[in-house]
Amino acid sequence: MTIRVLIVDDQMMVREGFSVLLNAMEGIEVVGEAVDGREAVAQVAALRPDVVLMDIRMPEMNGLEATREIVAADTDAKVLVLTTFDLDEYVYQALRAGASGFLLKDASARQLADGVRVVAAGEALLAPSVTKRLIAEFSKLSEARRFTDPAGVGELTDRETEVLVLIAQGLSNAEIADRLVVAESTIKTHVSRILVKLGLRDRTQAAVFAYETRLVTPA
Repeated sequence: MTIRVLIVDDQMMVREGFSVLLNAMEGIEVVGEAVDGREAVAQVAALRPDVVLMDIRMPEMNGLEATREIVAADTDAKVLVLTTFDLDEYVYQALRAGASGFLLKDASARQLADGVRVVAAGEALLAPSVTKRLIAEFSKLSEARRFTDPAGVGELTDRETEVLVLIAQGLSNAEIADRLVVAESTIKTHVSRILVKLGLRDRTQAAVFAYETRLVTPA
């Protein structure tokens, strides 16, 4: 299946550059572009992309607001945030809003394509140390930003809690399966149940939840 991508950035050169890079990759097709968040929301509804490459700082409607609207619309599109700064509070807020991960704009063509494939497959871009550092740093900022009702944790079984912690540490389903010596299909079932019980959209929100409820603490 070809992964359909929408590129959202207010700079034409950035949009065109990413478009050329991604269209050259097997199994990926850029189906549209948007110059701001408002147009991005409309394009997601019209084009139904699998992945949205979303810039944060844009006029009219920024990437954070656009991410919230796209997630609230309950579309199947996964949002991959693009940023110039690896420690950016807006990026953290976008992860909480439902973005599936983020990449720096200076990522290589291969990293960009791999990132698109990862989030399209339902995984989260949590493996790079900088991503885990970002989640950890902003989860400590204030009580106001932390989940005020972590009661959902009590609904998890011991094994589900263990899986949630490993998700937050950046492990993939295959890596978690190896760690716990079970089948990968079993881990997929645990992940699905965790998301349902906690009312979360995907693995990225699950990881943020784990940090904010202090199931996982920064090293």
